[in-house]
Amino acid sequence: EREDAGLLLQPLLEGQNYGAAAADETQRPSVSTSRNNPAKRDCLVVAVLCFGNLINFIDWFIVPGILLDIQKYFRLSDGKTGLLQTVFTLCYMLAAPIFGYLGDRYNRKTILGAGILFWSGVTLGSSFVTESHYRIFVLSRGLVGIGSASYSTIAPIIIADLFEEGKRTTVLSIFYIFIPVGSGCGYMLAAGMAKSTGDWHWAFRVTPCMGGLALLLLILLVPRKIKRKTAAHKTLSLSVKIQRADEKPDIQRTAKTTWCEDVGSLTKNCSFVCSSLGLTSMAFVTGALGMWMPLFLYRAQVVQGIVSLCLQESCNSSNSLIFGGITIATGILGITTGAEAARRLRKTNNKADPLICATSMFISALCLYIALIVAEINILSAFIFIAFGVLFLSVNWVIVTDILLYVVTPRRQSTAIALQILMSHLLGDAGSPYLIGVVSNIIQAKNIKSFLWIFRSMQYSFTICAFVGVFGGGFFLLTSFFIEEDRKKAQ
Repeated sequence: EREDAGLLLQPLLEGQNYGAAAADETQRPSVSTSRNNPAKRDCLVVAVLCFGNLINFIDWFIVPGILLDIQKYFRLSDGKTGLLQTVFTLCYMLAAPIFGYLGDRYNRKTILGAGILFWSGVTLGSSFVTESHYRIFVLSRGLVGIGSASYSTIAPIIIADLFEEGKRTTVLSIFYIFIPVGSGCGYMLAAGMAKSTGDWHWAFRVTPCMGGLALLLLILLVPRKIKRKTAAHKTLSLSVKIQRADEKPDIQRTAKTTWCEDVGSLTKNCSFVCSSLGLTSMAFVTGALGMWMPLFLYRAQVVQGIVSLCLQESCNSSNSLIFGGITIATGILGITTGAEAARRLRKTNNKADPLICATSMFISALCLYIALIVAEINILSAFIFIAFGVLFLSVNWVIVTDILLYVVTPRRQSTAIALQILMSHLLGDAGSPYLIGVVSNIIQAKNIKSFLWIFRSMQYSFTICAFVGVFGGGFFLLTSFFIEEDRKKAQ
């Protein structure tokens, strides 16, 4: 009976094309070694995507790593300095829905390759901008954000295609480890190049070479089409088996929904909406911390008399190096711990994922608030509490993505990730660096002009992040009320 069913099912399966990957195309582009050993092929693909993610976030955090040098070079206020990261993030978020739409309908490998080539070229060009062309430098950061959006939108979906739900969390945790690793390397690379060469422009001339290598590996090792291996796809294939021949056009017509229909369906998904708002709070906090924390720590050290004011061509980069190391270590530990905790607790609690996210957000907000308070009197204590704050923030990265992948149907996942990127950046880290800088300027203007108030203005404006973190924990708690029902609907 199984053989007869397979023969009847074969012509129907060969005629279907779901999303970007058609069943009859997925078998073709694999090289001979991957046909014999698909597991090896999948591991190579993940390795290439992780390398690209590393470069993506190195480019993202080069500017914060040498922020003091850039601020002095262009003679910028805190508000104008924060605008650099805001422009980057605005362009990133506006481009994400476009790439989400393209990723659900066109070849994902081509989109990834074009994105890497584009952002690497623009990064190299920005290293030649002079002090009289600040606006061109701002524009270049915006263009880099567009290239980065293509990668962040498409790469997780390729991983989702490669692995079933049981293995997907583990592989995604490996992929997302390169967010803090890349971020930390961005600080350290920027600070190291500025210190060794005496010119911060050289920090922008390393990653384009790495981008070229990533593009070459992408072309050689990543197949053109990848067949989805999730349980949802198996269920969909099984449903085709029981359809009558005259119902086949309806199946194809359902698969070709418009972008507006996809968005409308996603806005009715309470788990998706609430978890995206929680992610938005995370993005707000991480955007502000990533942009301003090394500069804030430098000002705290000046107030305590640990370091002197920067009057040299290249400023002290020790805070960027230390914060970069903290970001790498706590990011790896947080992501792996979060993934493992979610894997274990899911066995006993179907709401484990959003509850873990809520708890970590509350603890992170408390740690960051304490760090801001003690920074004026003890810099070591500030570093310790900052490390714990970043650690608990990092716990959530993989879990939030995994929530999206099991509460949203497979053919809407690229669109869902693009919308989540748009929301989290529009209301999160697109505005938080600029907002912190503007609030700092306002506080400085209303008080005595002294370096103590330059420090306190940043300290007071940073407290916004602690309150936003509490709101994020509340949104994840709301997610726990809807997640079981939405997961069943998606399945």
